[in-house]
Amino acid sequence: MSTGGRVVAGREVVVHDDEQEVAADGAARLVAALAQAQAARGVASVVLTGGGIGIAMLRAVATTAGRDQVDWSRVDVFWGDERFVPAGDPERNDAQAREALLDSLPLDPARVHPMASSSPGHAAQDAGDVELHGTADPDQGAEAYAQVLTAAAARLGEAPGVPGVPAFDVLLAGCGPEGHTLSVFPHSPAVHATAAGVVAVRDCPKPPPTRITLTLAASRAARDVWLLATGSAKAEALGRAARGASEVEVPLAGLAGSEHTLWLLDREAASQL
Repeated sequence: MSTGGRVVAGREVVVHDDEQEVAADGAARLVAALAQAQAARGVASVVLTGGGIGIAMLRAVATTAGRDQVDWSRVDVFWGDERFVPAGDPERNDAQAREALLDSLPLDPARVHPMASSSPGHAAQDAGDVELHGTADPDQGAEAYAQVLTAAAARLGEAPGVPGVPAFDVLLAGCGPEGHTLSVFPHSPAVHATAAGVVAVRDCPKPPPTRITLTLAASRAARDVWLLATGSAKAEALGRAARGASEVEVPLAGLAGSEHTLWLLDREAASQL
């Protein structure tokens, strides 16, 4: 059973009993949001996240009622961050997402936009004739994804006031016990990156240490931003964010959609709100 949505510090917060309910509710909401976006604009876009609850939600989409309301061939799929490891590595967010959901959907491959891998010589053609090459340099990988976003923005529509970034319909994000979101960690260079773009991340306190991530400013290009979090380990960071902590100290506090911000939590994660 869930509690109805309530507003906490400008965010809609919905609390469920457990992770399974969070995943099921997120899946139903995502299907509805993408169908509504297509009804309004003909296409839809989503930014995916990794982590346990993010992948559980994708598994729930695979079996949710109404999945076929969405024309999946007209959905653009992006990622908010990625582990900078070889292509196909099971630690990669895109590999987990494909196994959980994407491989079962009739997606247009040109509308699926993975971040670069660390596999030299590996290349994937992206929409807009942008090639994402594997590279030993995560900065080059970040620059390549920035080009992907620029090409997508020209096709899907640029977010108002956020040059070079599409107005994503939904951006999904998780968080860590210390308050990181995407791969933006407290007091890191990435959290101080004020431009809307893509940056390489090194020396992450959580392995793997090298990653590529959207900046918080780029994430705010999304119309809807949904944070999914479960478990008592996330409670302190969520409570601090709700009480007004700065995004430098608690990066998840910097997540906000241009139209709507939603936190989908279980009771343990919400215990300090």
